[in-house]
Amino acid sequence: MEQATARGAAPRAPAPRLPGRARGEHTHGEVPAPASAHTTEPAAPPGRRLVQRHSVRGQVLTALRTALVAGELAPGEVYSAPALAARFGVSATPVREAMQQLAVEGAVEVVLNRGFRVVERTPRELAELAEVRALIEVPVMLRLARTVPAARWAELRPLAEETAAAAARGDRAHYSERDRAFHRALLGLAGNEQLVAVAEDLHRRSQWPLTNGPATRRADLVADAAEHGALLDALIAQDLAVVESLVREHFTGAP
Repeated sequence: MEQATARGAAPRAPAPRLPGRARGEHTHGEVPAPASAHTTEPAAPPGRRLVQRHSVRGQVLTALRTALVAGELAPGEVYSAPALAARFGVSATPVREAMQQLAVEGAVEVVLNRGFRVVERTPRELAELAEVRALIEVPVMLRLARTVPAARWAELRPLAEETAAAAARGDRAHYSERDRAFHRALLGLAGNEQLVAVAEDLHRRSQWPLTNGPATRRADLVADAAEHGALLDALIAQDLAVVESLVREHFTGAP
């Protein structure tokens, strides 16, 4: 993907992925635009992709989150809203709004007169997120294991299979989305919308790549996805010890 300065210089022909960090600090301007099977927009000119005009901010936010999970927005780098806007074929306003939301979520920080810097995360932060998730979700899952009928857990098997399919392809971005959907469905059985919202935020933060961390291997995704199926088996069997062990290990070992 082409680079641009913080002034929003016009992009070159698009590349499949953002380049790695060059010398010094640069301002980049491109991330993949979200695909849509139902768009009615005209074909985009070379070097640009148009997004649907309805819910533009939401589409841009989704694309930026995907780029973060995929590692296409590099930790420590600065990305300008005007250059990103040129990539999407929209004004800079929805891009700034989406980036401001990412700043609220802790994914980026505002750099005055330049754009947004992707936050550099550490293994300690990931461990802290895992600890908080366990404190919130383990008691809930144990309570649900005692009360939810086996048939309800069996209904979630397709979601577990979707995560396994994404893992088998090595599709980190799609796996992350399906992983969150699986956990939303699990916690949704508690009937507490605030719990689901808080857990979703923590889960999303735990999926951002570490600074200078190793690339996620396909084998790691496959192993993580296998834990979903094992967790459903334990929930159906009401094996509380296995449920607790799997939930804790899943948080600490999640890609």
